[in-house]
Amino acid sequence: MNFLQYPTRYLFFTGKGGVGKTSLSSATAVALADQGNRVFLVCTDPASNLSEVLGTEIGAAVVSHPEVTGLQAINIDPEKAAAKYREKVIGPYRDRLPEAALASMEEQLSGACTMEIAAFDEFAALLGKHELLHDFDYIIFDTAPTGHTLRLLQLPSAWDGFIETNTTGTSCLGPLAGLTQQHEMYKSTIKTLTNPDLTTVVLVCRPDTASLSEAARTNGELADLGMLNQKLIVNGVFRSGSDDETALDWEKRSQKSLASIPEVIKKVDRVEIPLLPFSPLGIKRLQSLWQTMLGEPPAIPPAKKVDNKKLPPPLSGLFNDIEKSGKGVIMTMGKGGVGKTTLATDLAKYLVQHNHKVLLATTDPAAHLDFFLGQTIGDLTVARIDPKEETHKYTAKVMAEAGQQLDEQGRKLLEEDLRSPCTEEIAVFLAFAQLVEQGEEQFIVLDTAPTGHTLLLLDAARAYHREVERTTRELPENVQKLLPRMRDPDFTKILIVTLPELTPVKEARQLEADLDRASITPYAWIINQSLAPLDLSDPLLVTKQQEEIPHITRLMEENDSKVFLAEWYAE
Repeated sequence: MNFLQYPTRYLFFTGKGGVGKTSLSSATAVALADQGNRVFLVCTDPASNLSEVLGTEIGAAVVSHPEVTGLQAINIDPEKAAAKYREKVIGPYRDRLPEAALASMEEQLSGACTMEIAAFDEFAALLGKHELLHDFDYIIFDTAPTGHTLRLLQLPSAWDGFIETNTTGTSCLGPLAGLTQQHEMYKSTIKTLTNPDLTTVVLVCRPDTASLSEAARTNGELADLGMLNQKLIVNGVFRSGSDDETALDWEKRSQKSLASIPEVIKKVDRVEIPLLPFSPLGIKRLQSLWQTMLGEPPAIPPAKKVDNKKLPPPLSGLFNDIEKSGKGVIMTMGKGGVGKTTLATDLAKYLVQHNHKVLLATTDPAAHLDFFLGQTIGDLTVARIDPKEETHKYTAKVMAEAGQQLDEQGRKLLEEDLRSPCTEEIAVFLAFAQLVEQGEEQFIVLDTAPTGHTLLLLDAARAYHREVERTTRELPENVQKLLPRMRDPDFTKILIVTLPELTPVKEARQLEADLDRASITPYAWIINQSLAPLDLSDPLLVTKQQEEIPHITRLMEENDSKVFLAEWYAE
C-alpha cells in the first residue's frame, strides 16, 4: 500500500539539496487539496524554488494559490529569519561587549545551523497557532529540521544565556537565549514531531550511493529522537527504454546503487519514482508527478536534439590553465553528491602526468579505496583526512579548555553545540591548514574546501580571544596564514562544482556568496555530470538534455569566473 494515499496530518520532507523535496512536497499538497482538503505548505529550504514549482509567487506571508482551491503556502526566508534571530541574541550585548566580541558573535550566528534554527523558530510559531490547526486538514513541510537542531532544542541549558560562559568563540549556532519565550512552544512542537499518529517524516533521496547513505544517516538520527514514523522515497529511478549506450549505463548505475541500499533503511516503507521526462513546474505537471508517485508511468513526449555547439569548454582547458601555474593549492567546493572527490582526483592525476609533484587530500572515507594514507604513487601522494577522527580531537580539545568552566548543563549544551555540521568542517579545516602551507613548493589538491563562514568564524574567534584574553593559546601559524593565502588567487584556486539543475546551481550560488563574505573569489565553475555534450537517442535522456541548456547558458552569462563542463560518465 502506498503510504502517500493515506498521509498523517503533518508531513515533513527531508533530504539533500537537489533530490526533489520541493517538487514532491508540492505535488502532495496539490493532490490533497484537489481531493477537497485544506492544505498548508511551508517551505524553509534556503535554496527554495517553491515559487517556480507552484507557478505563482510564494513569499514570507501566507498566500492562497490562485489555481488550487484549498491550498495555502508560505516560503520562509531563512536568511531574514536568521537576521531576526541574530538580533534577538546579540541585541542585549551591544552596549556591554567590545566591537571585536560583537563581530565574533555576529559570525558565530552566520552559518547554516543558525539559519536552520531560525527557520525552525518561524515554523514552530506557525504550529503554535491554534487557529492554524483548525484551519487546515494537512500541514506539509518542505525541509525537516535535522537531528542536531532537535537535540539542541531539547536541552534545558539552551535557554540559560549560554553566551556569557561560552569561551570557545567557534560555535556556529551559539546560544538560544534570544528565544527563551518560545521554550514551551518548542517543546510542544517536538512533541508533535514525535507522535507517529500525527507526523510522518519522508526521507527523499536519489538512487545513488551518497544520497542513500545520507538518508540512512538521517533515519538513524531522527529515530534516536523518537521520530519513528519514517518513509522513504527514492526519486529519479531510471530504466532505459532504448538501446542508447548512455541510457543502459545510467540504468545499470541506478540499479547497482539500489542493490546496495544501507541495511538500516531496507525495511522502511519505500516508494520508487521514475526519472521524469520534464521538470515538475506548474500545477499540471505537479498533478502528473502525483500520478507517477502513485505508480503510473510517466508519458515521454517526443524530443528534439539540442544545439550543443554553445557549451562551455571541457575540463581539459581548466586543467591545462592550472598546470601552467606550476604549484599552489586547488580546492574543489560544492554540496554533497556533485562529484567533488572524483574531480579532485582527476585533476591530481592530470598534474602528475605532466611531471608535477602533487599531494591529494580527501575527506571522503569511501573514496578511492586503492589509495592509503601517506601512500606515494609516483609523484602523487594521497592523504585521507578522517572527519570523525579530526572532529573527535577538536571536540576533546574544546571541552578540555572551555568545558571545565561550565556546570553540567552547560557542558551538555557545549557538547551538542559541537555536534553541529560546522564543527566537523572546522576540525577538517584545521587539518587542511597543515597541508596548505606545502603549496609554496608543489601542487596541493584538496577535496572539500572550507566555506567562507568557517574561515570568518575562526578569524573572528581569534580576534575575540585577543580582545578579551579568554585563552592562553594562539591559533597555529598555518591557521593564521590560511585566510590570506586563500584570498591570494596566485596561491589558491577555488573550483565550485555543481550540476546542471536548478537546486544545485542555487546552492552553489550560496557557496559563492559565502566565499565573497570572506573576500575570496572562485577561480572557476565546473558544471559536472552534464548530458549536454553527449550524442543521445533515448527519448527521456534527450528531454533531460534539453532542460540542462538554460542552466548552463545562465551560468555562462552571469559568471565572471571561468565556466567548464564535465560530461556525464557511467562510474
